[in-house]
Amino acid sequence: MHNESLTFIFLQSAVINNFVLAMFLGICPFLGVSGRVNTALSMGLATSFVMLISSICAFGLNLILVHYHMEFLQLISYIAVIASAVQLVEMAMKKFSPALFRALGIYLPLITTNCAVLGLALFQTMRHYSFAQSLAFALGAGVGFTLALLLMSGLRERLLLANVPNVAQGAALSLMLAGILSLAFMGFGGLGSL
Repeated sequence: MHNESLTFIFLQSAVINNFVLAMFLGICPFLGVSGRVNTALSMGLATSFVMLISSICAFGLNLILVHYHMEFLQLISYIAVIASAVQLVEMAMKKFSPALFRALGIYLPLITTNCAVLGLALFQTMRHYSFAQSLAFALGAGVGFTLALLLMSGLRERLLLANVPNVAQGAALSLMLAGILSLAFMGFGGLGSL
């Protein structure tokens, strides 16, 4: 994995292997916060920040744990780092944007248990990425997560103006949209083999 370019790693994590639409990680905020574009963008940026901090800390923690032959502590260490990063985001958002803090509701603290964030730390460790590759991977994953939220929220806002049959309204329509978006992103899968 050391021969992959930073651009390829970024594009792969953002589009080709999008955490939400191709790997199906982070579905809870994808379906729960994607009702409006402004809340989706804020949630995407908050999650991207947590992903970046978690990636940096996971890289450092992995070096220490490997050096002392304590790899069995990776998972619990990563979870502690993610929880700390989420607390920082939550405190900053509560102080600087209380309205947004209330709009995100329970989904903001749930970033701690977002499997996309934990998956990022585990995948980068498993792939033996360098520090620069880990940053590219985290930035790409954050951009991809935000992109998925924005696409879904844009479609859902647009459908508020449409005449949708009663049988397809609500969760059914959201799941159909998610499936169609996922199929569209699966089309990028062939780009990874070039």
